[in-house]
Amino acid sequence: MRPSRRPRWTALRWKIAALAAATACLVAVAVGVLVHLWTAQDIRSRGQARAFNTVYSAMDVYRRTGTLADGAELDPPELPLTLRHPADGNRHTAYDGRSDGVLGPSVWGAQRTGGPGSPVLAVRINLGPELSGLPRLDAAMTVASLLALAAAVPVAVYGAGLLARRLGEVSRTADRINRGDLDARTGPTKGRDEVADIAATVDLMADSLGRRLRTERQFTADVAHELRTPVGGLLAAADLLPPGETEDLIRARVRDLRALVEDLLEISRLDAGAEQPVRARVPLGAVVAEAVARTGLPTEVTGADAAGAVETDPRRLERIVGNLVVNAHRHGAAPVEVTVAGRTVVVRDHGPGFPEELLRDGPRRFHTGAAERGTGHGLGLTIAFGQAGLLGAELLLANAGDGGAVATLRLPD
Repeated sequence: MRPSRRPRWTALRWKIAALAAATACLVAVAVGVLVHLWTAQDIRSRGQARAFNTVYSAMDVYRRTGTLADGAELDPPELPLTLRHPADGNRHTAYDGRSDGVLGPSVWGAQRTGGPGSPVLAVRINLGPELSGLPRLDAAMTVASLLALAAAVPVAVYGAGLLARRLGEVSRTADRINRGDLDARTGPTKGRDEVADIAATVDLMADSLGRRLRTERQFTADVAHELRTPVGGLLAAADLLPPGETEDLIRARVRDLRALVEDLLEISRLDAGAEQPVRARVPLGAVVAEAVARTGLPTEVTGADAAGAVETDPRRLERIVGNLVVNAHRHGAAPVEVTVAGRTVVVRDHGPGFPEELLRDGPRRFHTGAAERGTGHGLGLTIAFGQAGLLGAELLLANAGDGGAVATLRLPD
């Protein structure tokens, strides 16, 4: 059967945590850059306002007294070019990002003292002290971002873990349904999100599959039950035919039909859970040898004499071994070998082996796999698996390295 696959929810958890950490880093960088730019612009704006007001005061003093106020100059050599020759007599400001070692980046304010050609009165507002605080602000923002990141990552890991556990529960439920447990449900789901929608969809799918399978099983059981009477009548009628080739052919076909009906009834009982094993302590080798002998097919049995006693249902064990031997002869090739070792029974043929689809998905009713495996109804292995499950045994199918199909039955301790 196909092994169950468990998703790596741990990897998903760390992917979500990494995404949250990356998002937190991007947000921190964006906020840090915006705060830096906003603070620098605010410092420049306040500097321009101070320069504008200082030029107004200095110009008032100059016009009234003809003297320069503290910090005011006429046509200073450091004045930016944009302020050296103003087009009008209004006040103007300009930012100068140069630093001369004494004064840092500054904002200049300037105004012509008179008409065209008159000197320009200018003041310089040093922004160095205010701008020197930007590195400290950047460092504080970096530390705060790191602290926020350190707090965000564990929270993201915890939140991702909650999501992973919910998804893991849905995955395990879907896996149980895939393995045939149609009663598996995710149960009540918390929240109103996509995970809850997925869980509800899985439960609805299981309900739908369960209804369809129950309908199919009931139909199979009803058909098999209804066919028992006419098939019995056909067998009785075949006994009245005169001896000959026709009578032998009809009798063989009726026997095949009766065997098919009995197999369908057995499967329906297994599906319905109506079968219960009757356990007894029996010699494993003797039961296997008897099952092989009942098939009437040439089969080599080894290890039967050395096998010990086991506690199991001998009738069901015979049914499993018999079906495996018949399946090996019907779909494989001679020689067919049965080996008993400890609590294990191995049935091997030397034919083309089991199809990959059968090994991957397990047996399906009325499906025999590849054409080279011969013809049949595909019920023998289905019954063998059902009976093995009833006994608590493990039935494994594989292909031998040198060719041939190998069926291994392991009885429980």
